[in-house]
Amino acid sequence: MAGYQYTIIIGNVGRDPELRYTPSGVAVCDFSVAVTRRWNDRQTNEQREKTTWFKVSAWRNLAETANQYVRKGMQIMVAGEVDASAYMGQDGQPRATLEITARDIKFLGRRGEGEEGAAAEYPAADAEDLPF
Repeated sequence: MAGYQYTIIIGNVGRDPELRYTPSGVAVCDFSVAVTRRWNDRQTNEQREKTTWFKVSAWRNLAETANQYVRKGMQIMVAGEVDASAYMGQDGQPRATLEITARDIKFLGRRGEGEEGAAAEYPAADAEDLPF
């Protein structure tokens, strides 16, 4: 039986995108997104927060669109498939990364604009455009 996965994150872009091309000429755009969750600790009533970083890769037309419009600090929604990778850090400690292959990106505004930022939707990559 085949499986299906679809993940949606909303957060702030951590760095400007980097556009590159594969040897066959396919555009790939990479950037990072920080997703911060805030809550009140029930025992101490202190506000807590945890930030999770995601590496995002967009392909083909979506890559070129992301490279043109995505900027560090802006609020963004990314939807696609997530993959986790484990590795050993330079300090000898085990590390992990979360990587999303974007199928859809929505621009929600710049840092500090909150819910009032103008939302813009740009075309998503077709399923046959993805590298797998």
